[in-house]
Amino acid sequence: MLQNAFDAFNRGDYPSALSLFTLLADQNNPTAISSLGYMYQKGLGVDLSLERAFAFYTRAAQMNEPTALYNLALMVADGVVVPHDQFKSHALMLEAAVLEFPQAQFEAGLGLERGLGCIQNFSEAAFWYEEAAKRGNANGFNNLGVLYKEGHGVRQDYPRAFICFSRAAAMNLPEGQYNLGLMYDQGLGCDTDHDTALQWCRKAAYNGHERAKAIIQNLQEEGKIVW
Repeated sequence: MLQNAFDAFNRGDYPSALSLFTLLADQNNPTAISSLGYMYQKGLGVDLSLERAFAFYTRAAQMNEPTALYNLALMVADGVVVPHDQFKSHALMLEAAVLEFPQAQFEAGLGLERGLGCIQNFSEAAFWYEEAAKRGNANGFNNLGVLYKEGHGVRQDYPRAFICFSRAAAMNLPEGQYNLGLMYDQGLGCDTDHDTALQWCRKAAYNGHERAKAIIQNLQEEGKIVW
C-alpha cells in the first residue's frame, strides 16, 4: 500500500496519495506520517499548514523516521512554527544522519564545519561529509574535498581532494566543477592543465556558478577566449 501511495503522489494524484497515506498513518506507519507532513508543508492536495506539517514530522520523528527528523531540523533552524533553535536543529540533524539519511549527513557535517548549533569540529565534519559522499551526495564529496585541500580536520591530501572534486563535478555540481578547475589550473593532485581547467570553469559557469561566470567574463573581455 505504501508503494501505491508513493506512485499516486509521483504522478500528481494527490487525493489518492492523501487517502492512502492517511490510512497508513492511522496504522502508525512512520513513512506515511512523514509524507503527510510534507504534503501539508507544500500544500499538495491539502490546504498548506505548517503547523500540521510540524505536528506530523514531530510524530514521525518520535518513531525515528529519518526524513521527518531532517525536515523537522530545517523547520527548527528556520524558526518555522517554533522559535529558531540552532542547537536543537543540529541535534535533530545528527539523529537523521545516524539513520543514514545522506542529506542530513551533509548538513550535520556543514554544521560541524561552521560551528552552527555545536562546537566547531573539522574532523567530525569530515566524517559526516564522507558518510554522505559514500551514499552519493555530491555536496558531501565537494566539501570533503575542500577539507582535504586545506588540511582542515584531516591531513592535507591534494590527490584525495582531486578525487573528491572529480566525483562532485561528474555529478554536475557547479561548486565541484569550479573546484576541480582550480585543481587543474594550479596542478594540485594532478598535472597542470589550463585547457582542462577552463573547460571545467565553463561548465561551472554554465550551471550558474557566480565566481566561474566572473572568470569567464573577464577572459572574454580580455579577448583570451571565445565562449
